[in-house]
Formats: sequence, structure tokens, C-alpha cells
Amino acid sequence: QVQLVESGGGLVQTGGSLRLSCAASGSIFSSTGVGWFRQAPGKEREFVAAIGRSSISTYYADSAKGRFTISRDSAKNTVYLQMNSQKPEDRAVYYCAAGRTGGSYYYQTKGYAYWGQGTQVTVSS
Repeated sequence: QVQLVESGGGLVQTGGSLRLSCAASGSIFSSTGVGWFRQAPGKEREFVAAIGRSSISTYYADSAKGRFTISRDSAKNTVYLQMNSQKPEDRAVYYCAAGRTGGSYYYQTKGYAYWGQGTQVTVSS
């Protein structure tokens, strides 16, 4: 059973930074791409960033480009999401996902088999 555990969420002021972590049980991160998604109150879960299996390729939503950075530490089985220059609209529960499924794109929620429980990020204005 694969378990993903997010951490690092919290309250940050506009313009501030947070680094989210996603730790996996086992070594699943070494064999699959990993994505970060977020869900704001009353909205659908949306793609934020993804990193390929080899860590060479990274992908970002337009809202994250230039502000967020996804990275992987394979030795620690952990994927990070560094969030800088945060805005009030970044407020959401952030989820990491792994276990890419066939026939889907990295930015689709159906593209991942395993999900963490999420970590809350609140940005004060």
C-alpha cells in the first residue's frame, strides 16, 4: 500500500514563501512522475506542478510559473514544492499525487493512482 504524506502547509503573508513536502512510503517516487494539485473551497481540484520520473522534466500551471518550483530528493523519497511570492488566490488544500496511470496527462487528476490527504495553505492579504 503506497502512502503519501504532505507537510509544510500553514499561514503565510502575501509575498511570502512556503515549502511543501510529500513523503512516500517505499520507493515509488523513483519509478513514476509526481504531481502537486490544489483545491480551493468550492472549486475543483486543479493542477499545480509535476515532475517526471527522471526529474529532468518539470511542468507548471500558468498560475505557478515563475513562482513555484517542484523538485525531488530520491534518497529521501520526498518531493517538494517551493512556493514563493504567494498570493491570496494560492489559498487551498495542496495534494501530492503519484503512480502515473496510462492514457492520461500529467495535469489530469485521473492521471494518478495515489494521493495524499493534503495540507492546508492559507495566504493572508
